[in-house]
Amino acid sequence: MRIEGRFAAAHRLRGYKGECENLHGHNYRVEVVFAGEDLDPVGMLMDFRQGKDLLAGVLGRLDHAYLNDVEPFDRVNPTSEHIARHVSEALTGNLPDGLRVERVTCWESEGCAATYHGGGAASEQ
Repeated sequence: MRIEGRFAAAHRLRGYKGECENLHGHNYRVEVVFAGEDLDPVGMLMDFRQGKDLLAGVLGRLDHAYLNDVEPFDRVNPTSEHIARHVSEALTGNLPDGLRVERVTCWESEGCAATYHGGGAASEQ
């Protein structure tokens, strides 16, 4: 099952040698793919509404924020790779039994995204 969410935020990349070291913002799009082995009695892996609510809870902390001041990005660079990983880890702790986050993709702009697969992140362009 796949859901999407969006948030807008500002950040700056620490230690980056280029324009992205300066304060700037993005309108992020986040896609989450959930997986599991069993369907409920109605025939669903999880109600889409429940998945959207879970994602909204995670993204709500990031929306219209300066990411460098929000945990964990006060310690790690707020790259798309780290955002995707953060969303995956935050969702994993709140999922019903038998469900897992298969992957999270975070777009910072049209055509530029990073995907976290639980075991690591890979950039896509």
